[in-house]
Amino acid sequence: LKMSWAWFYPPLRLLMAVCLCPALRAPTSTLRSDLFNFYHSLVLADGKETTVHLLKDIPKRYYFVLEEGRAPAPFTITVTPCDVPIEWSILRHKASAIYSLPAGDHDTQEISKSPRTPSTVSTIFNYKGNSVETYVGMSYHSALYMLEFLSTERDTHITVYLTTDTTSGHLYPELPLDPRIDIIGIGHTTVTLAWKHSPSVLQHRENIQYCLLVNEKHNYKSLCAAETAIRSSGMKVPPMLALSLSPYLLEPQQVMILSNSELSIINRASSGEVRQICVGTKNTYTVPSLSASTQYYFDVFVVNLLTNASAAYTGTFARTLEEPEPKLTELKDGKVVQVVLDGKKQKLYSLQYQARHKRIQFTFQSCRGQVQVHITKNGKTVASENISGLRYFSLKGNLLDTYLVQLRSTEQSNSSVKVQVSSHFHKPLFPLLPDSLKIKSFSKLRTCNSVTIAWLGTQEESKYCVYKKRIEEDQVWLELQSVDRCAGPESRPRAEKVLCKYFYDINLQRAVTTETIKGLDAGTLYLFDVYLMGPSGIPVRYYSKVVKTRKKC
Repeated sequence: LKMSWAWFYPPLRLLMAVCLCPALRAPTSTLRSDLFNFYHSLVLADGKETTVHLLKDIPKRYYFVLEEGRAPAPFTITVTPCDVPIEWSILRHKASAIYSLPAGDHDTQEISKSPRTPSTVSTIFNYKGNSVETYVGMSYHSALYMLEFLSTERDTHITVYLTTDTTSGHLYPELPLDPRIDIIGIGHTTVTLAWKHSPSVLQHRENIQYCLLVNEKHNYKSLCAAETAIRSSGMKVPPMLALSLSPYLLEPQQVMILSNSELSIINRASSGEVRQICVGTKNTYTVPSLSASTQYYFDVFVVNLLTNASAAYTGTFARTLEEPEPKLTELKDGKVVQVVLDGKKQKLYSLQYQARHKRIQFTFQSCRGQVQVHITKNGKTVASENISGLRYFSLKGNLLDTYLVQLRSTEQSNSSVKVQVSSHFHKPLFPLLPDSLKIKSFSKLRTCNSVTIAWLGTQEESKYCVYKKRIEEDQVWLELQSVDRCAGPESRPRAEKVLCKYFYDINLQRAVTTETIKGLDAGTLYLFDVYLMGPSGIPVRYYSKVVKTRKKC
């Protein structure tokens, strides 16, 4: 090269004049201002992790200088892509000239240059991809280095770490010689992982911990890339999942679970679920609550809590086992079966019945929560519905037809349901029900010590029992959510019983009864329940009603 490329960058000529010549005297105030702006915009900081934002197809350059007198000078550069693959390279420019200022007024003198050695510019490293890459080099001459970064896919960001001090420890935690994650156990809803300890954990146990990332899409080569992917799906994540995370940092679509000293954050989005789990310094972990027959990707990061820096193990993946065929429970004609459904695991519960008559009737009473009911006859669907309350299905077929009933909770909490199948329509298990099971209260008839309620009856004479319970305002939601609608009045304390009475009316328009409950306290909340007792003795509970007496009368 006849002319050094440094001459195309006027501020760079000044920087070289200051950095490469120890004999150079202090620059003027104007020169210092130019150098200050140049330094903070282009020169890469030593010993600090720098975030670099890249625009598509626009290269970005950073510089650093290895000082004279320190040769041989070791240095390392670590670049972490946070999204798409990038191109980056390191160019070395050896000093081709020494610049000096003549004696006299520095404001009026021009910089002179005296070429002493031939200039050389060489590319010493080049990489393209999205892996975390580290270059370790040694400089035997004073030189200026240029790092050039380019993203050809889209706007992105990366982190760059330069250090010339290789004696004071590592910013990034060290990986073991074998950084692979081993899968040592696979179940229907769990996968057990193990990995070799990081040397950093053995040396600085109190400042290092392992964090896992679990998702259904792909592995991540850095924690930076994982956080970028989570944000791009519409979620926000804490700046470093390994730091002391507070519930107040979480977004509405995030769930934090803390158990057995393990911190787990679940990020929910339309594209799926990303689970972050920090497990301290133990190097085995069983990931729970996975879905059966599903492929998951697992990444392990070792994180330095003091510097926020992390290193990624080689990710792995595994497919959970297929869910076993649900066990079948045989239904017997006229017998009642109560089933408790696990809402968290969303498991199916299956019941089977072989018809002894052409016409049969299934009866379902939801005791707690909403239940999904699916009925097939000889493999073909004949009914499918979500139920809460009481529901009948009358079906017609042939003798020895096989019916399969599958039940599942529609909620995250447990549900329960009573099931009966019968061919004896003249012996109903449950009493005849009114059009509505709601209890009505009359606001104008409320007093300080009494409340008037009403409910619908039927054309069949039945027994109705009324119960009351005093509750606090902060207990209302819990009381209504925890109601077991299959439990009869025998489960209630005797002190809560108000009365029992028989009632019916041939004209359904007039099948309404009212009751005034007296002896109540002023300004107090009460929970009222009505039980309808059928001929078989199995009760049906109306929907609970909460009423507050007047405070002043």
